[in-house]
Amino acid sequence: MNWKKTNTKIHYWGSAVIIIPLLIVLGSGLLLQVKKEFAWIQPKTVKTKYRALTLSFDKILSVIKTVEEAEIKSWKDVKLLDVRPGKGITKVRANNNWEIQIHNETAKVLTVNFRRSDIIESIHDGSWFHDAAKLWIFFPAAIILLLMSLTGFYLFLKMLPSKLKKKKKK
Repeated sequence: MNWKKTNTKIHYWGSAVIIIPLLIVLGSGLLLQVKKEFAWIQPKTVKTKYRALTLSFDKILSVIKTVEEAEIKSWKDVKLLDVRPGKGITKVRANNNWEIQIHNETAKVLTVNFRRSDIIESIHDGSWFHDAAKLWIFFPAAIILLLMSLTGFYLFLKMLPSKLKKKKKK
């Protein structure tokens, strides 16, 4: 078996197979790296001076029902409740990706923003396309990329001594 030929085939066909999932993961990963820098991706967290949480769940639900964009009728329409006592707010994420930030004492709605980071994360892991895409496309692409990285590193280490010798001769 010719190792160089086999390795070349692994890289040639492997790159053809993984290029689209890899570009999706890289592009979405770049956006996720800067998500806190751009409110368009992830809304900024408001801070208040109040540090205790005196709101009841009933009060939170009644307040978030008033936000039309969120389309919340009951707790079934809520994806996540994120209580931040250190910042004095509670974040509520609706199933439709709208985020409502509420003051922990007054229950006043501080901000209402569309949150794109969750969508970008689902694109990043492949689940946005289809539940099976995560396991049957993105996971195999990651394994192929790992193999290509390992074989490429092996070639680098194998060629390094000869390249260093050539450099010393100059």
